[in-house]
Amino acid sequence: MGFWDSVTEMIEAATPWSVVEAEAPAAEPKEETATKSESKESTTSEPEAEEAEEAEEEEEEDEEEIVDPKEQLEEDCKNSAQCAPAKHHYDECVERVHQQESEGEVNEDCVEEFFHLAHCATACAAPQLWSKLK
Repeated sequence: MGFWDSVTEMIEAATPWSVVEAEAPAAEPKEETATKSESKESTTSEPEAEEAEEAEEEEEEDEEEIVDPKEQLEEDCKNSAQCAPAKHHYDECVERVHQQESEGEVNEDCVEEFFHLAHCATACAAPQLWSKLK
Protein backbone atom coordinates (compact mmCIF):
# COMPACT_ATOMS: atom_id res chain seq x y z
CA MET A 1 0.00 0.00 0.00
CA GLY A 2 1.42 3.29 -1.04
CA PHE A 3 1.55 6.62 0.65
CA TRP A 4 -1.21 8.12 -1.49
CA ASP A 5 -3.49 5.16 -0.84
CA SER A 6 -3.14 5.75 2.89
CA VAL A 7 -3.85 9.46 2.53
CA THR A 8 -6.88 8.78 0.33
CA GLU A 9 -8.32 6.27 2.79
CA MET A 10 -7.87 8.70 5.70
CA ILE A 11 -9.62 11.47 3.77
CA GLU A 12 -12.50 9.16 2.80
CA ALA A 13 -12.88 8.05 6.41
CA ALA A 14 -12.88 11.62 7.71
CA THR A 15 -15.38 13.06 5.23
CA PRO A 16 -18.99 12.02 5.84
CA TRP A 17 -20.07 13.13 2.38
CA SER A 18 -17.77 10.71 0.64
CA VAL A 19 -20.39 7.96 0.82
CA VAL A 20 -23.24 8.38 -1.62
CA GLU A 21 -26.54 6.85 -0.61
CA ALA A 22 -29.48 6.67 -2.96
CA GLU A 23 -33.09 5.77 -2.47
CA ALA A 24 -34.41 2.55 -3.89
CA PRO A 25 -35.91 2.91 -7.34
CA ALA A 26 -39.68 3.22 -7.52
CA ALA A 27 -41.54 -0.01 -8.15
CA GLU A 28 -42.51 -0.48 -11.75
CA PRO A 29 -46.25 -0.83 -12.39
CA LYS A 30 -47.39 -4.26 -13.42
CA GLU A 31 -48.46 -4.67 -17.00
CA GLU A 32 -52.21 -5.04 -17.46
CA THR A 33 -51.90 -7.21 -20.55
CA ALA A 34 -50.99 -10.76 -19.77
CA THR A 35 -50.70 -13.65 -22.11
CA LYS A 36 -53.21 -16.46 -21.99
CA SER A 37 -50.76 -18.81 -20.33
CA GLU A 38 -50.02 -16.23 -17.62
CA SER A 39 -53.71 -15.66 -17.00
CA LYS A 40 -54.27 -19.40 -16.62
CA GLU A 41 -51.41 -19.60 -14.14
CA SER A 42 -52.71 -16.66 -12.15
CA THR A 43 -56.21 -18.13 -11.88
CA THR A 44 -54.88 -21.41 -10.58
CA SER A 45 -52.64 -19.68 -8.03
CA GLU A 46 -55.32 -17.25 -6.78
CA PRO A 47 -57.28 -19.87 -4.82
CA GLU A 48 -54.05 -21.13 -3.31
CA ALA A 49 -53.11 -17.60 -2.30
CA GLU A 50 -56.56 -17.04 -0.80
CA GLU A 51 -56.29 -20.29 1.16
CA ALA A 52 -52.88 -19.25 2.48
CA GLU A 53 -54.25 -15.85 3.54
CA GLU A 54 -57.21 -17.50 5.28
CA ALA A 55 -54.87 -19.87 7.12
CA GLU A 56 -52.74 -16.93 8.28
CA GLU A 57 -55.85 -15.08 9.48
CA GLU A 58 -57.01 -18.14 11.42
CA GLU A 59 -53.58 -18.46 13.05
CA GLU A 60 -53.69 -14.79 14.04
CA GLU A 61 -57.16 -15.24 15.53
CA ASP A 62 -56.04 -18.33 17.43
CA GLU A 63 -53.05 -16.55 18.94
CA GLU A 64 -53.95 -14.54 21.99
CA GLU A 65 -52.13 -11.32 22.64
CA ILE A 66 -49.51 -11.92 25.27
CA VAL A 67 -49.97 -9.65 28.27
CA ASP A 68 -47.03 -8.83 30.51
CA PRO A 69 -48.07 -9.65 34.09
CA LYS A 70 -45.28 -7.41 35.45
CA GLU A 71 -47.13 -4.22 34.54
CA GLN A 72 -50.29 -5.25 36.37
CA LEU A 73 -48.37 -6.51 39.40
CA GLU A 74 -46.38 -3.27 39.65
CA GLU A 75 -49.55 -1.19 39.38
CA ASP A 76 -51.14 -3.21 42.17
CA CYS A 77 -48.01 -2.83 44.30
CA LYS A 78 -47.91 0.95 43.74
CA ASN A 79 -51.37 1.16 45.25
CA SER A 80 -50.68 -1.30 48.08
CA ALA A 81 -49.95 -0.49 51.71
CA GLN A 82 -46.31 -1.56 51.24
CA CYS A 83 -45.61 1.31 48.82
CA ALA A 84 -48.03 3.83 50.37
CA PRO A 85 -45.28 6.07 51.86
CA ALA A 86 -43.39 6.29 48.56
CA LYS A 87 -46.60 6.97 46.64
CA HIS A 88 -47.60 9.64 49.16
CA HIS A 89 -44.25 11.45 48.74
CA TYR A 90 -44.50 11.20 44.95
CA ASP A 91 -48.08 12.55 44.89
CA GLU A 92 -47.12 15.46 47.14
CA CYS A 93 -44.19 16.31 44.90
CA VAL A 94 -46.38 16.22 41.81
CA GLU A 95 -48.83 18.61 43.47
CA ARG A 96 -45.99 21.01 44.38
CA VAL A 97 -44.63 20.95 40.83
CA HIS A 98 -48.07 21.59 39.31
CA GLN A 99 -48.55 24.48 41.70
CA GLN A 100 -45.14 25.90 40.73
CA GLU A 101 -45.99 25.51 37.03
CA SER A 102 -49.20 27.49 37.49
CA GLU A 103 -47.21 30.25 39.19
CA GLY A 104 -44.74 30.22 36.28
CA GLU A 105 -41.58 29.10 38.07
CA VAL A 106 -40.62 25.45 38.50
CA ASN A 107 -37.84 24.83 41.03
CA GLU A 108 -37.90 21.04 41.29
CA ASP A 109 -38.84 17.80 39.62
CA CYS A 110 -40.08 14.52 41.05
CA VAL A 111 -37.48 12.19 39.58
CA GLU A 112 -36.15 11.03 42.93
CA GLU A 113 -39.63 10.35 44.31
CA PHE A 114 -40.60 8.56 41.12
CA PHE A 115 -37.60 6.25 41.34
CA HIS A 116 -38.34 5.48 44.98
CA LEU A 117 -41.90 4.53 44.03
CA ALA A 118 -40.75 2.49 41.02
CA HIS A 119 -38.16 0.66 43.15
CA CYS A 120 -40.77 -0.15 45.79
CA ALA A 121 -43.22 -1.42 43.16
CA THR A 122 -40.56 -3.55 41.47
CA ALA A 123 -39.37 -5.04 44.77
CA CYS A 124 -42.96 -5.83 45.73
CA ALA A 125 -43.87 -7.36 42.35
CA ALA A 126 -40.72 -9.47 41.85
CA PRO A 127 -41.62 -12.43 44.11
CA GLN A 128 -45.12 -12.58 42.68
CA LEU A 129 -43.84 -12.31 39.12
CA TRP A 130 -41.53 -15.32 39.36
CA SER A 131 -44.43 -17.50 40.45
CA LYS A 132 -46.49 -16.41 37.41
CA LEU A 133 -43.78 -16.95 34.80
CA LYS A 134 -43.64 -20.29 33.03
